[in-house]
Amino acid sequence: MRDAVIVDAVRTPIGKGRPKGALHDVHPADLLARSIAALVERTGIDPGIVDDVIAGCVTQLGEQALNIGRTALLAAGFPDSVPATTVDRQCGSSQQAVHFAAHTIIAGGYDVAIACGVESMSRVPMGSDTPDGTDLYGSMFGARYPNGIPNQFVGAELIAAKWGLTREQLDEFALSSHEKAHRATLDGAFGNELVKMDELSVDEGIRAGGTLESMARLQSPFVDEEASRLYPQIEWLLTVGSSSQISDASSALLLMTSQKAKELGLPIRARVHSAAVAGDDPVIRLTALIPATRKVLGNAGLSIDDIGAFEISEAFASVPLAWRAETGADISRVNQWGGAIALGHPVGASGGRLMTTLLNTMEATGSKYGLQAMCEGGGVSNATILELVD
Repeated sequence: MRDAVIVDAVRTPIGKGRPKGALHDVHPADLLARSIAALVERTGIDPGIVDDVIAGCVTQLGEQALNIGRTALLAAGFPDSVPATTVDRQCGSSQQAVHFAAHTIIAGGYDVAIACGVESMSRVPMGSDTPDGTDLYGSMFGARYPNGIPNQFVGAELIAAKWGLTREQLDEFALSSHEKAHRATLDGAFGNELVKMDELSVDEGIRAGGTLESMARLQSPFVDEEASRLYPQIEWLLTVGSSSQISDASSALLLMTSQKAKELGLPIRARVHSAAVAGDDPVIRLTALIPATRKVLGNAGLSIDDIGAFEISEAFASVPLAWRAETGADISRVNQWGGAIALGHPVGASGGRLMTTLLNTMEATGSKYGLQAMCEGGGVSNATILELVD
């Protein structure tokens, strides 16, 4: 029976997604090419054997348009014969790229594939593909949701209200994310996953030394009078301190069958054990990772207690806290080296970034199983379980 295994996984350091960020001057195609080229350099594979490159990218506009996966692989020096496609499942785009690659390998369509992702949010800002006045949904969708679909900030506040989360809980979680990421950086935990770059050597957004007192002084920049009228339960508890950061980065994973890995003499780091996608209420937007987690565990025949390491989207602090309340996961196993609140959230690259970090965390902790789940625009989610291979 065919399987899909991960031979290697890399990511660039994550830069601040601002004009003064360390990676702002790197074109997004070049940024993705750095990760793709690093896979070839680290594994020594002939890039000509890659059957397909599947890239995740959310804002496919301007410099990120025209199938950036294909542009990037050619920029990385791959032969003309290697094809590519670019997919958008919002924040889970590069995790979906892994799913597509793994499923096609298992089905016999590929022997070798690269799943990757990129987002240069400083050069191609989030929302630039939806200019003011754009009708995003049409009349039939609008009839079903007459109050419209609020933005993600309102969705995150609705989650905080629904699960009774306090400002202190949200701030404590955010501080913990920065503390874990800072400690992991000092300990060299990310060393095996980072692509060497002259522009940036470590993740740029980590802020150490914060306190609950300093966090409490931050005010919500998301307050919206119309949202408060429609959703009076909202208390506007989230701030920039408890939200993920706009970022620039890329990530890439090399997948193949275990048989192919043995033929090439490559070590197998993990097997893609199970994968699932799920949907949930598009109004609250960010909760589908809860049913996706249940679904992937059911597919795998595992319980939440079987999982030794989790990488859970930190779009906002309310998301993983609500997920944990519903799943009962051991919080000490969640985002053990920090998450997007500290490291950043380069949306098209984040799924691959989380999976790369998950793989390294599993190896460092000796966890047989690891689970990743992402919240994604539109109220959908990817969930994946990896299994270390002895």
